[in-house]
Amino acid sequence: MQIIEHPSAIYEYCDSLRSRGKKIGFVPTMGALHEGHFSLIRKAKLENEIVVVSIFVNPLQFNNQADLDKYPRPLTQDLDALEHEEVDVVYKPSPESMYPTGNEVKISFGRMAEVMEGKFRPGHFDGVGVVVTKLFNHVIPHQAYFGLKDLQQFLLIQRMVADLSIPVAVFGLPTVREDSGLAMSSRNQRLSDIGRSTAASIYKGLLKGKSRWDSGSNPEETKNEIEQFYLDTPGLEVEYVNIVNPHDLTEVKSNHQQSIAICVAAYVEGIRLIDNLYLRQD
Repeated sequence: MQIIEHPSAIYEYCDSLRSRGKKIGFVPTMGALHEGHFSLIRKAKLENEIVVVSIFVNPLQFNNQADLDKYPRPLTQDLDALEHEEVDVVYKPSPESMYPTGNEVKISFGRMAEVMEGKFRPGHFDGVGVVVTKLFNHVIPHQAYFGLKDLQQFLLIQRMVADLSIPVAVFGLPTVREDSGLAMSSRNQRLSDIGRSTAASIYKGLLKGKSRWDSGSNPEETKNEIEQFYLDTPGLEVEYVNIVNPHDLTEVKSNHQQSIAICVAAYVEGIRLIDNLYLRQD
C-alpha cells in the first residue's frame, strides 16, 4: 500500500496509471473509518484495477470550529484497516497542500443546497464542492463511490459532475448500519454507550414513519408521526424531518410521486447525526 501526501505526487502517480490503461476507483473519506467506508472500498475493488482512498478532514465544510476540532482522527488505526482491505493507494494531503493560497473560489449548488443540511449548515456544501472537485482533479479517477447516508451530498456531487462535465462516474451505495439500526458514521465514535442507544432511535423513528406511510398516511401525517416519536425520546433533539423527492430534494406533498425519502438530522449528546430512509424508490 502506497501513501502519498502531496497533490502533485498523487496526480503524477495516477496519471501514469491511466496512461497504462489502469482503471482507477476512488473513495474519498475524512478518516475515522468504519464498515460503511469498507463497503465502498470493496465495491471499488470489484469494479476497478486500482483503488485510491483519501483521508482528509476538510476545514472548508465545517461551519463550527469546535466540530472541526473534535472530529476523530485515528490515523494509525485507519491506515492499518486500509492495509487490511488491500487498498492500493492512500492519499492524505495536509490542509496546507490542499489550500496553499487559501480558497477564494466557491461552488454554488443553487436551490438543492438551500434545504436540509444547507439550511442548517451555511457554507457546508460550498466546501464539499471545492474539496471534491480538487480531489477529483488530483486523483483523476474513472469512478468514485459515496455512501447514501449523506443523500443530499451525493445528489449534489452527482449534479456537479453532470453540470460541470467532470469525467468521473459517481456511485451511491446503501447506508450500512450497526446492529441497533444506527447509521454508521465517524461521529458515532464520540457517543457514549447511552448516547448510542439514544441515537438508535433515529432509525426507529424512520421505520415508524415508513409503517405509517405504508398504511396509507399522507406525507404530513407521516412526518407528524416521526416528529412525535422523536419528541418522546429523551436525549434526542431533532433539527429537521423532511419528506422529499430524492432526485431534486423538493418537498413531497402527495402520495403519488414515484420516489420519496425521509431525511432527518438530530443531536445526541451534542453530536449531530443524519439519516434517511426511502419510502418509495423508482
